[in-house]
Amino acid sequence: MIFAAFLKSLSQLSDSRFRKVLWMGIGLTVALLFGAYAGLLWVIEWLTGESMTLPLVGEVTWVGDLLGVGSLIFMIVLSVFLMIPVASAITSLFLDEVAQAVEDRHYPGLPPATPVPFADAARDTISFLGLLIGANLLAFVLYVFFPPATPFIFWGMNGFLLGREYFTLAAMRRIGREGARTMRRKHASTIWIAGILMAMPLSVPIVNLLVPILGAATFTHIYHVLSRR
Repeated sequence: MIFAAFLKSLSQLSDSRFRKVLWMGIGLTVALLFGAYAGLLWVIEWLTGESMTLPLVGEVTWVGDLLGVGSLIFMIVLSVFLMIPVASAITSLFLDEVAQAVEDRHYPGLPPATPVPFADAARDTISFLGLLIGANLLAFVLYVFFPPATPFIFWGMNGFLLGREYFTLAAMRRIGREGARTMRRKHASTIWIAGILMAMPLSVPIVNLLVPILGAATFTHIYHVLSRR
């Protein structure tokens, strides 16, 4: 069932609504990262000023430039790890459109879904973003102590989080938030396994940017199959 849902989602990547959500998510993510970097540079300049006086050395003016270069390297490295969590969270704002595209093609005749209010979607997105970033930063500690297990920790943790989020987004359009939680608990193992399948491409550059779209579409299929059972 999981692989069938994934293949159906993969075959629909050419859908214009899929592409629209993909580019909106990437664009907003890049803008957010640039904004964070600009804010970091402003803080550095505010703390250091144009020059700094050091004991026995005197006035130096290159500290700000050095910190600026260091901050750029820091942001580049950090963006490698945060690009996907941030993109996933931001894209989740628009995943209702992906789910609707899936239902229009594969489940015609359904009654209209109840869209999630934008305020609720924004709140869920912020919570999901914080959870993803916090969990991935915490995972670095486990990576240091258990290097051979790094890919399994990464897949298992992100698989759980992605499965939990995307299934909830797909289900709550049809059965509400509480109904989605109840159904998610009932099928927790299936949802986790499907989430791991979504987490595995996170390690592949470029391909990983498709994960939010494929995840939303795949879990829409999974929800409908499980609900029919």
